[in-house]
This record gives sequence, structure tokens and C-alpha cells, in this order.
Amino acid sequence: METIQLKTNIKCGGCVASVTPFLNQSVGEGNWQVDTQNPDKVLTVKTVGVTADTVKKAVQQAGYKAEVLS
Repeated sequence: METIQLKTNIKCGGCVASVTPFLNQSVGEGNWQVDTQNPDKVLTVKTVGVTADTVKKAVQQAGYKAEVLS
């Protein structure tokens, strides 16, 4: 299983609710979480066969920004 981490501007529970349908569709329910307490608002995705670009596109479709953490 691969872990992808992205810095986002998802900052609250309402934001998480907004991205939920997009991320669930792209990477599957229960395969992601956002640490809104982290200053970088880190989105962690645990999945197989999903690229960072796919995750970024899902976040962007919801109206938020994401960039891969190195």
C-alpha cells in the first residue's frame, strides 16, 4: 500500500465535508484523512494504484488546493 501526502488549504470540518465525495470517489472511503491541526493541513492518502495527480485533481474539483509534500 502506498502513502501519498499533500499540503492543502482544507482547514476545517466544513472543508473536509466538501472534499469528502470527491476523495471517496477517487481513492475510496476510509483511505484518506486530513490533519487540520497541522499548519500544512496535510492530506494523507493510503491506497494502491492511485497517483498523486489523481488526488490533486479530486481536491481541485472540490475547490481546494493541494501540492505533494516531498
